[in-house]
Amino acid sequence: MHPRLLPLHCLPPPPITMASTSVSTVLNLFILAILAAVVARAQPTASPPAPAGPPNITDILAKGGQYTSFVRLLHSTRVADQLNIQLNSTYNGLTVFAPTDNAFNALKAGALNALSGQEQIELALFHVLPRFYSLTAFQTVSNPLLTEASGKSGQWTLNVTAVTSTQQVNVSTGVVEVPVNSAVHADSPLAVYSVEKVLLPYEIFGPKPPAAAPAPAKKTGPPAADGGSSSTTAAAPGDGSSGAAALKGREVGWGFVAGVGLWGMVAAGNML
Repeated sequence: MHPRLLPLHCLPPPPITMASTSVSTVLNLFILAILAAVVARAQPTASPPAPAGPPNITDILAKGGQYTSFVRLLHSTRVADQLNIQLNSTYNGLTVFAPTDNAFNALKAGALNALSGQEQIELALFHVLPRFYSLTAFQTVSNPLLTEASGKSGQWTLNVTAVTSTQQVNVSTGVVEVPVNSAVHADSPLAVYSVEKVLLPYEIFGPKPPAAAPAPAKKTGPPAADGGSSSTTAAAPGDGSSGAAALKGREVGWGFVAGVGLWGMVAAGNML
């Protein structure tokens, strides 16, 4: 009797061997690697970040929000362009004392407009030191410190003093003195410190020397009258006549002496 044949779906699955499992795993890994390569190539490569450029003084002040008047002064005098060029080329850096809008509002009305164009330039440059100073560096500086402003006498200076016990830094120009409130920006090569007064240079706002007194006028006498002139002229011949008479008298006296001497000599000869 023939054995009964079972349907195919009832047959047991063939045994799984180790070799078939390894081949399947390798194929799956290979497919995944190909898919990853395709996806990576499809995505754009990210460009490296551009290097940061030098700081811009007016951009930093604009972010501060209370330096509109100072920014306007820097732009109108073209000092902003000069400072940005220096920041791009200097190794020493810059330090800027930035007066707030309240500081400019506290100035006497028309004080800025009364300055000449060159004086406004020097006023803006007077707020800039030609090197980078941290707040702690001010504790060991030697005063006076040079500023970017200059005149006939050379570069203009100011004094910066620090109180060690309170870490307070003060700026003095000889006209005003003001503490440094805070750092708006303090990363080399640029330090920007906020102040509540406009730094007024002594060369512009200091007391002016008194004007020299005018030379005294020469005193002139009244014109001589005709009578006086005639008398002076008439007196001159009289003076000359007196001198001539005195000279003639002296000649007569010497003649008399000589005659007496001659007579004495003759008398003596006769006696002999």
